[in-house]
Amino acid sequence: MELDITKILDLLPHRYPFLLVDRVLEVELGQRIVALKNVSMNEQFFQGHFPVEPVMPGVLILEGMAQSGALLAYLTEPEKVGKSLVYFAGLDEVRFRQKVVPGDQLIFRLAVLKRKTKLYKLAGQAYVNDKLVAEAVLMATLS
Repeated sequence: MELDITKILDLLPHRYPFLLVDRVLEVELGQRIVALKNVSMNEQFFQGHFPVEPVMPGVLILEGMAQSGALLAYLTEPEKVGKSLVYFAGLDEVRFRQKVVPGDQLIFRLAVLKRKTKLYKLAGQAYVNDKLVAEAVLMATLS
């Protein structure tokens, strides 16, 4: 299943400049998701991080992972769309392996490790050109 930006906007409450997923490439409901973010020099955060050598902030890479996980939760539980929000509940084992710069295409890969009634625990990785740039274990809750 693929989703374009219009469907993503139907599912997520995030909007520019904080929407960090441009397309969903693959989904296995309740199991995994693959999404992408095109990193452009026009991103607002590059004005200050860092003007001489623009680097995407690591926390925003994690946010893109989290938004991808929220999309997986909403696609898995469509009755929650518009009624529940997905919130970060925790981050573990965070590692940044390589910087992300304008012109890169981030690929977010998340897999469900555990799922309870309102809690998702996900293994997330971000790649650029098939190279791992960041990874984390994310916990999220639907409220």
